[in-house]
Amino acid sequence: MRIAVTGSSGLIGSALVRSLEGDGHDLVRVVRSSPGPGDVRWDIDAGIIDTTNLAGVDAVVHLAGEGIAAGRWTEDHKRKVLESRTKGTALLSEALAALDRRPAALLSGSAIGYYGDRDDTELTEASPPGNGFLPEVCRAWEAATGMAEAADIRVAHLRTGIVLSPAGGALGKQLLPFKLGLGGRAGGGGQWMPWISLDDEVRAIRFLLEADVAGPVNLTAPRPVTNREFTRTLGRVLGRPTVIPIPSAVAKLPAGIGPLADNLLFSSAKVLPTVLTAAGFTFDHTELEGALRDLLDRPAA
Repeated sequence: MRIAVTGSSGLIGSALVRSLEGDGHDLVRVVRSSPGPGDVRWDIDAGIIDTTNLAGVDAVVHLAGEGIAAGRWTEDHKRKVLESRTKGTALLSEALAALDRRPAALLSGSAIGYYGDRDDTELTEASPPGNGFLPEVCRAWEAATGMAEAADIRVAHLRTGIVLSPAGGALGKQLLPFKLGLGGRAGGGGQWMPWISLDDEVRAIRFLLEADVAGPVNLTAPRPVTNREFTRTLGRVLGRPTVIPIPSAVAKLPAGIGPLADNLLFSSAKVLPTVLTAAGFTFDHTELEGALRDLLDRPAA
């Protein structure tokens, strides 16, 4: 297949590109600067995308967007988070809809942030959105694919959970303090953490490139865990104590991450991959401990 990918240098995008290229697929990278031969250059702020090399692509995976945790949640950063997703998605969707030969599928990034803070409620793709900034971003992000859907391109919204990889993301940032014995639960630790291994994230995206699935798809492992269970399990895998909790008041101090803490550390969403499993996808990692041992190359005790 000939597949275009935005966000190809990110944690998920780079792993996806390696996997696809390793199996002989033809990759077209959509980049903001220094395009190589065959790449597509775009400028989201200027509303410009060079569609020359998009001609003939079979599918598009859209993963680009300003990092949620790339900075403190100032009004400027929140604007960048929103507009990088809505403007970029709308620009790409319009360009794909205008092609003479349109791709069969657009897999467009989204996130479990769609559901907001929902305590112990089990959440599926049919669940309504939550309240707050991240749910608002996700709703607008998904709505921005409208032109592609109107052009009869199959659109799947990838509501991705916490992607586990030692190379980056939430796990990558936690490894050092946990290895030093400084890891601990966030607050009371009862908040749900829908996780997925990077390997399964890539496998799920590849599955959706060809599966007849449209609409929202939760990319999370079938067994979410609480923050308390995640903390204990990571400590057990690393052989380190996890007795120092992170009080919510400390995380919200100016030296911490402020309002971001509520959304990333202390909110709860028990998200289940109903659509993905119903479509026939099989996870390699269903249990957190096994996933962490594989990712960190730690043998079972």
